[in-house]
Amino acid sequence: MIFYHSGCGNSRFVAQSLAEKLGEELVYIPHANLHGRWSYAFRKDESMGFVWPVYAWGPPKLVTTFISKLRLIGKPKYIYFVCTCGDESGYSERIFRKALRKLHLGLDAAFCLQMPETYINLKPMKLDSPEGAKAKIEAAKAELPQIAECIAQRLSCSRMRMGSHSFLKSYIIRPLFYAFLVTDRRFYVTEACTGCGLCTKVCPLKNIGMERGRPKWYGSCTTCNACYHSCPHNAIQFGKATLGKGQYLFPMGKELFPMADKERD
Repeated sequence: MIFYHSGCGNSRFVAQSLAEKLGEELVYIPHANLHGRWSYAFRKDESMGFVWPVYAWGPPKLVTTFISKLRLIGKPKYIYFVCTCGDESGYSERIFRKALRKLHLGLDAAFCLQMPETYINLKPMKLDSPEGAKAKIEAAKAELPQIAECIAQRLSCSRMRMGSHSFLKSYIIRPLFYAFLVTDRRFYVTEACTGCGLCTKVCPLKNIGMERGRPKWYGSCTTCNACYHSCPHNAIQFGKATLGKGQYLFPMGKELFPMADKERD
């Protein structure tokens, strides 16, 4: 079983690819959280995987919150995660291990794949060039079979991209990021908004509704930027930081959304 979170499609692509190669069932973490589905049964020889994007050099809090509420029937034999990041993962593995320890679980393997940037909510941050994004995706596609083989063989390993000054980034800057930047108060729509409502459908937390033909955010944002990148008219902005920076989704269109016939949400 693979539990995953994805806002703009990078981690969803990784989770689906691994599920297909390993014959695993997918569970979409935001939907499981929304519906209170925290109880899962495991056979004694079964593995448990997690796939998620790195947020501020650590796992998203919605992922660690989900783990804290998990109720397992049986104990997985092998536990791993695959995270996606634009550049560095920091101490993501250490933070994730701590979350598992609260359930008296260990971690057997940790992997990190670089994927195209999606977080551009600070002025210095920008998307990868189309060529850069394509290169990251192709490199990830080439690496995924190796990761799947490690998981299939139940190998213990750590293949992370920690980067420099990891303690500072994961334990000093990350709490500040959550305190001041994980918010929907800075999202707004420009006159380009047509009221199509797509943003309400792509929000993993169902945190957006429509009022008077315009989106309204309800205060439970994880700042995944799915609404920003999915808007067909680029009408959603985050303060002045995102103006003129363009959009990115992988994959495009309806494939971004969980498939009910293939996943347990």
